[in-house]
Amino acid sequence: MHPVLITIIKRLLLGIFTLFLVTLIIFGSISFLPGDFTQAVLGQAALEETVAAFRRELGLDQPLYIRYFNWISGVLHGDLGVSFSGRAASGMDRSRDVMGLISPRLYNTVFLATFTAIIAVPVSLFLGVTAALFRNSIYDRTVSTTTLTAISIPEFFMAYILILFLSTFNKFFPSISNVSADMELVERIYRTALPALTLTLVIVAHMMRMTRAAIINLLANPYIEMAQLKGLPAYKIIIFHALPNAWAPIVNVIAFNLAYLIVGVVVVEVVFVYPGLGQLMVDSVTMRDIPVVQGCALIFAATYISFNLIADIISIITNPRLLHPR
Repeated sequence: MHPVLITIIKRLLLGIFTLFLVTLIIFGSISFLPGDFTQAVLGQAALEETVAAFRRELGLDQPLYIRYFNWISGVLHGDLGVSFSGRAASGMDRSRDVMGLISPRLYNTVFLATFTAIIAVPVSLFLGVTAALFRNSIYDRTVSTTTLTAISIPEFFMAYILILFLSTFNKFFPSISNVSADMELVERIYRTALPALTLTLVIVAHMMRMTRAAIINLLANPYIEMAQLKGLPAYKIIIFHALPNAWAPIVNVIAFNLAYLIVGVVVVEVVFVYPGLGQLMVDSVTMRDIPVVQGCALIFAATYISFNLIADIISIITNPRLLHPR
């Protein structure tokens, strides 16, 4: 079997094992969250017998390991359980399926992440390549200083600055990104512009600096020196000789930032009241809706692990020493 295929299979098995460990951490940590959903819902009617009956109805009276195996069995069959939020002390059950709650929010988060990535990835690669091409110039120093400043500013503060200048002082974009399923694409893009711009400013800096560093690190190699001695222009040396060999670290940082666009946008979604998965998770933690919190956390973990696996596989494929073993 080819060494590349063996390495990819090992990484896939490692990713599955990592996801299994993450499910244990998610279930265990959420089970120990402070507060009790049954007592919060019942309120003044939270008598001992009533609480016990309500917990029995929700399955919360079972041992922790039995609840875990029931949950993980449902996950393997595509069932994340039923939300607690529709339960009432009166006995009325208006609870919804967790997948039904998560699906529209996940679509909104993926839309925001895709919109941001379409802008951020080309811009960061362009800035990184040109900064390496004109390294130590005024352009390079300006771009590096600007991106370093963007990295230093917390994302929530960046969001409020953009709201102040682009929504309050100048009515370019709405400060609240309230989108709906029946909204047209142009309107959705318009309402998502500010959170997408906030995320773009945050992740472009990371990807640009890594691209620049990876290319400059390769410029001291002998094959680059040979290309220079042959009289090739600097842009050809960087684009056709340095950049293909710098893909491994660049792909890793791009994958990390793309995973961040889905996993780490909770703060941005809360600031802009964007109906995404992060906002849903925050609301569910507040309401102690355990199945929804578990479902959101599982999706976040699976997304992060998947992007890192894809980055590893691309790094392996783009490594000539693995593609052409001796």
